[in-house]
Amino acid sequence: MKYLVTGVAGFIANRVAAQLLDAGHSVVGIDNVNDYYDVRLKEHRLEKLEHENFHFVRGDIENQELLAKVFAEHKFDAVINLAARAGVRYSMENPHVYMTTNAMGSLNLLDQMQKHGIMKYVLASTSSLYAGQPMPFSESLPVNTPISPYAASKKSAEMMAHAYHHLYGIDVSICRYFTVYGPAGRPDMCIFRFIKWIDEGTPIELFGDGEQARDFTYVDDIARGTIAAIKPVGFEIINLGGGGQPVSLNTVIAGLEERLGKKAKLEHKTFHKADIKLTQADISKANQLLDWHPQTDLETGSTACVHWHNENKPWASQLVLP
Repeated sequence: MKYLVTGVAGFIANRVAAQLLDAGHSVVGIDNVNDYYDVRLKEHRLEKLEHENFHFVRGDIENQELLAKVFAEHKFDAVINLAARAGVRYSMENPHVYMTTNAMGSLNLLDQMQKHGIMKYVLASTSSLYAGQPMPFSESLPVNTPISPYAASKKSAEMMAHAYHHLYGIDVSICRYFTVYGPAGRPDMCIFRFIKWIDEGTPIELFGDGEQARDFTYVDDIARGTIAAIKPVGFEIINLGGGGQPVSLNTVIAGLEERLGKKAKLEHKTFHKADIKLTQADISKANQLLDWHPQTDLETGSTACVHWHNENKPWASQLVLP
């Protein structure tokens, strides 16, 4: 099979592409390699994808002319859209780019799919949509009141995908991710930052009392679930999360202190009103529909993160955090 994977220099898309290549498929990856965070990390991920069946396009899914050329040159069996502007807080500072990338970029892909008869679309979405809903978060919950521009842009992308499913019969799997972490992760996510700060002795900026908890999900598990979602489903929204008991940031920090052999310095700040205090995924649908469940626990996954940090410390310690 041949797949288009967008955002391929990004954290999750990079692992999706790697798993597809390992399985013998061909991948065309597109990414604009923007500077939301240090591009050295993105180039590091791209280096891992050197493969005869991998073709990289440096460009933006907002560029309709470029996408038209890519779709004209390749016949894709499916489009896996993981290109996105991510991060709740930064979306409040620059909301326009979130809408143009997350919503309009998704529309551009769907439009090309419709023109070229490509009938399978996998869209990465977010657990941030569940803010204020009862837990564990189920896909059947109404998520019509997003509390950040980031969540609102993802909701827009979901609804446009539904419109193209309804009008043109495109088969759509929407994967809502829960707090993804892993080696070479996004440096605006807590585990990456905590490891770096604990190791170098920089105080950790902790918003609130640290008892806010997340349903942490290892990146390779997320990639497996995303690939499983390529199967025909009609139109489905599917949670991909840890599915267990949420883990507090204080517990995460204590575990990283033990693995690094260093004590964290904490600097408490006011809890941000656009953040969610607790996330917990109901993953029964993913299990039933995709035969998917997470395989990597937080202890194993965070150990892998620390190992990556130590292996790449000469340059990774110099990364500028967003």
